[in-house]
Amino acid sequence: MNSSVSTESKWNAVTHAIAELCVRLPVAVGPAGLCKELALIAPRLGFREVLARGGWYRLGGVVDAAGVHVADDIEKWAESELAAHGDDLAALADDYVDSELRATRLNGKTHYLVAATGPGAADFLQVEIEELQETVCPFLFGSDATPGSLDELLDPPRDDCRKSNAPLGSAFFALRRVTDVADFLARMRAQKPEPQPVHRFVEAWEASSAGHATQLSNHWVMAVREHLDRYRQPILNATPVAAVTGMPPRFEGAFGAQGLALNEALQRFDRQAGYPMAWFFHMLTTKTVPHALANAVIDDVQAGFGYLPERDVKVVKDWLHRPYGF
Repeated sequence: MNSSVSTESKWNAVTHAIAELCVRLPVAVGPAGLCKELALIAPRLGFREVLARGGWYRLGGVVDAAGVHVADDIEKWAESELAAHGDDLAALADDYVDSELRATRLNGKTHYLVAATGPGAADFLQVEIEELQETVCPFLFGSDATPGSLDELLDPPRDDCRKSNAPLGSAFFALRRVTDVADFLARMRAQKPEPQPVHRFVEAWEASSAGHATQLSNHWVMAVREHLDRYRQPILNATPVAAVTGMPPRFEGAFGAQGLALNEALQRFDRQAGYPMAWFFHMLTTKTVPHALANAVIDDVQAGFGYLPERDVKVVKDWLHRPYGF
């Protein structure tokens, strides 16, 4: 049995228990209630929510005039119906013009809950739980216009769905995924001989003052993706996402600042973020901090301004020697 399979097996029971938890738990309990229930499932893991990302949606199903589901998956329904009409979208529209069928959307928010599993920066379990609300869109077919394509039928460019936004049933939780981050990054490393940007990000965290001050999972989550290539081989990707609630930290240094003024600007940013060297990690992942800042910091070091610890100077120099970003 290889390491990835054994690690997945390690968390199988926890994953199944969380999935069942999401089915029975009302969304009214909120993140605190989720963490309380997770503590009963895995008492040795101190889960906490570090980020919630909303404002997204995915396609839902098809309902009739009474709100009863005709299909749970609109894509499969539309493809089947289109095939039955000889791939003639106009014929399909004509056939259903008086049907009063409506599409639904699942408006979502993702709750990221994490728990440390070891001393390393990547040693944490990340649980993504979706909070979903199915809403009803306007009529799929009308007498005023025929969709120009299947994509336009499924996800029309107009904003009618957002305007109507009538809820269908109660909001509910659904488990998206459980990720052993250390294992996921190890599997990524096995794909390529050279460390990928996310590996260098984690290594920089462990080497810098940030890693000596706090856990990576207190301030960052991983947006992970896994798909099969044309040879049916798994391709894995991970991108660090700042776990920021409310207003993100802003870098307020003047263009061309150096010396004391630059040091004060860096410290202000780090205080907003809550840990040292935050400016560096945000420089790699967001547009908040300009890349030119790294050069300015090292220019200061070479000019005799010693406001960064040597370990942080080395991290910045390593990045300047071999830049990377997300």
